[in-house]
Amino acid sequence: MKITLVKSLIGSKKDQIATAQSLGLRKIGDTVTQPDNPQTKGKIAKIIHLIEVSEA
Repeated sequence: MKITLVKSLIGSKKDQIATAQSLGLRKIGDTVTQPDNPQTKGKIAKIIHLIEVSEA
């Protein structure tokens, strides 16, 4: 799964910021490729309003 951070983390809750960082997303525009598994889907669900997801 290809995940891109499209909105700022400023003003987000601490756990949402930690989730984004655990996915490897630090700045707007950062894109990472993650495996399609339940752990990744859970992280995506937590910060779906800040990211864009597409199939890699």
